[in-house]
Amino acid sequence: MISYLKGELAEIKENYVVVEVGNIGYEVSLPTSAIYELPSVGSSIKLYTYLHVREDVIGLFGFLTKDDLEIFKLLITVNGIGPKGALGILSGISADELRFAVLAEDIKTISKAPGVGKKTASKMILELKDKFKLETVFEQRLQNQSGAAGISGSAGKKEEAVQALTVLGYSAADSLKLVNQIEIAEDMTAEDILKMCLKKL
Repeated sequence: MISYLKGELAEIKENYVVVEVGNIGYEVSLPTSAIYELPSVGSSIKLYTYLHVREDVIGLFGFLTKDDLEIFKLLITVNGIGPKGALGILSGISADELRFAVLAEDIKTISKAPGVGKKTASKMILELKDKFKLETVFEQRLQNQSGAAGISGSAGKKEEAVQALTVLGYSAADSLKLVNQIEIAEDMTAEDILKMCLKKL
C-alpha cells in the first residue's frame, strides 16, 4: 500500500499529475478541485494516496489532505460507487459539504456532483449517515477552514482565470496548463493572471 507520495511535481494535466519520487514518475489521479490548489510545476508536493488494484487495472488516487482521502475511502464503500465516481463527487463538492449534506439528508446538494443522480444520492445518505457524528463534523470543518486559509485565495484566483480562458475559446486542459505555469503572487488578481496567460500565448 502507498500511503503518500512526497516528491517533485513534474507534470499537471486536467485530472491527474505526475509526481517524481526517486527518479520514478508516479501518475496520480486527483479531484478537479485539488488541481486548482496545486503549486507550480517543479515545486515539492505531498499527496495522500489510495492504490486501487483490479484484475486489469491499477490506479493511484491522490488527495491534498488526509481528510479528503478518508472521505474517498468511505465513498467507495457505497454500493455502485467506484474510485472514479468517488473522485468525481469530490471534484464537485468538498468533504465538508458532503458530510453536512449526508447528515441533513440533502439530496439536492449531493446531486450537484458530476454523475450523481437522486437515486445514488439517496443511497449515499442511507449508507453513510451512521458514519458521521454532528459534533465531529463541526470540529473537522473548523480544522479544515483554519488549515486551508492560506491556499483558498490562490486557488480561487486560478479557477477564475481558467474559467475566463475557457470563455475565450481555449480548452479546459490548455487553460489549466497555462495558468499553472504562472507564478502567482499574493497581491495578484484573477485579471492579472489572465493577462500573463495571454502574454504567454
